[in-house]
Amino acid sequence: RCDTLASITHIVSSKFYLIKLSPLFVGLLRVNGVRHTLEILDTAGTEQFSSLRDLYIKNGQCFLVVYSLISRQTFSDIRTMRDNILRIKGLSVNSAKTVPIVLVGNKADLALEGRREVQPEEAEALAVQWCCPHLETSARDDSGVNEAFIEVVKQMLIRRPKRRSLCLLI
Repeated sequence: RCDTLASITHIVSSKFYLIKLSPLFVGLLRVNGVRHTLEILDTAGTEQFSSLRDLYIKNGQCFLVVYSLISRQTFSDIRTMRDNILRIKGLSVNSAKTVPIVLVGNKADLALEGRREVQPEEAEALAVQWCCPHLETSARDDSGVNEAFIEVVKQMLIRRPKRRSLCLLI
């Protein structure tokens, strides 16, 4: 299991307001001067609650897809997670770029110690394929975690459908 919970808990508790409703966190994050409320669901270990997880995914507006830089298995598993996001949202692979996703490699601190199993080129290639940004983070060093949350909110704002103006002629 990639320890996304440590990243989420760390960033949420140290950077912005936190309410924990296991496995759901609610937080406030300021991006470009605007405050955004985030409902953050840690899906790791929620297999027994798949219907609840699927409901959160269906209603989710943006996604951090997190893998461990020191675990090739987690890098393989994220493909299934993305496929599940697309399936649950009723999207094809061709329309996948409408879903705001940020690909996040966690445990960069351990990767720097020589334990890296996923090379940056592999992750970047996958990010290009998925049409999404890729970041590396370390919850232990507080490196890149805040940026990952800011980036996913920015992606959500960029990809949000534009509202059409109502024009009423009388």
